[in-house]
Amino acid sequence: MALKFVRAAVTVAGLTLATGATASECIAPANPGGGWDFTCRQVGKSLQDLGLIDSTMQVVNLAGGGGGVAYAEVVNKRMEEDELIVAASAATATRLAQGAYPGNTMDEVRWLATIGADYGVVAVAADSAVQTLPELLDQIKSDPTSVSVAGGSAVGGWDHLKVLIAANAYGIDDVRSVKYIAFDGGGEAVTQLLAGSVQAFTGDISEAKGFVDSGDIRVVAILSPERLGGDFADFPTAKEQGVDVIGANWRGFYAPGGMSDEAYDGWVAKIAELYASDTWKEVMANNGLAPLDLQGADFEAFVADSVAQIQQISKEIGIIK
Repeated sequence: MALKFVRAAVTVAGLTLATGATASECIAPANPGGGWDFTCRQVGKSLQDLGLIDSTMQVVNLAGGGGGVAYAEVVNKRMEEDELIVAASAATATRLAQGAYPGNTMDEVRWLATIGADYGVVAVAADSAVQTLPELLDQIKSDPTSVSVAGGSAVGGWDHLKVLIAANAYGIDDVRSVKYIAFDGGGEAVTQLLAGSVQAFTGDISEAKGFVDSGDIRVVAILSPERLGGDFADFPTAKEQGVDVIGANWRGFYAPGGMSDEAYDGWVAKIAELYASDTWKEVMANNGLAPLDLQGADFEAFVADSVAQIQQISKEIGIIK
């Protein structure tokens, strides 16, 4: 399938490296409204609020291929740029693990740091008759053709894997029977849910929150080990409903493989300072992000382990051989 993408550069917050010579850029590898978009925009704004940056950072939405278009753009065309960072997540590791970025591997870029973990959710439209996760899974079990689940990652991506793992945990042996429809970002997937084109949404709490607040969707399960606090306290966990599954989507950034050590260390330090700030703790609390604090070599090792683990899971459920 041909990859199509839209580039929409949007100025959102100031960001420059120590030299301050050139404006910086954050690529969100999906359309506006999803988790990668949230990562670029919220980090840019928070860095500016903290006074860590002082000139413009552009957020560029570069959708397509579950992040593959952005990855190829960086690896093939922009490997020497010190001012470029790219939003990444467990979805990125998933696609790399499954060989879904043709010809590309995780060691072609430099892994910067995490900014937290975003727990997965399963949601339905606010007016849906479905009230619980078991009700939804029972519908899938009895008639797989009656339920389509939308997500913001490609087929076989992290959003897809989450609902398959939940289905498997509930006793649906042939998880390939679950109908999953992929869209370029969580915002587009929720739009299709509201239009009635699909019956459920699988994504992350950060991309679902705005739609929950507006009264458009209802979360039937959050894939966390226990209930979150604050605004998320009413979201029931899958585990408390008898579906033993946890799905945490880490969020962070990678950079071009040819980035200089000086620039790389500068980005790692800025993101680490952001993560330790009260400003970011508030952002995490408001958006359901769980703690995950990894930088530099520790983050790279974490990604390598994640890729290996996802490859094994994908083989077990038949996504890859």
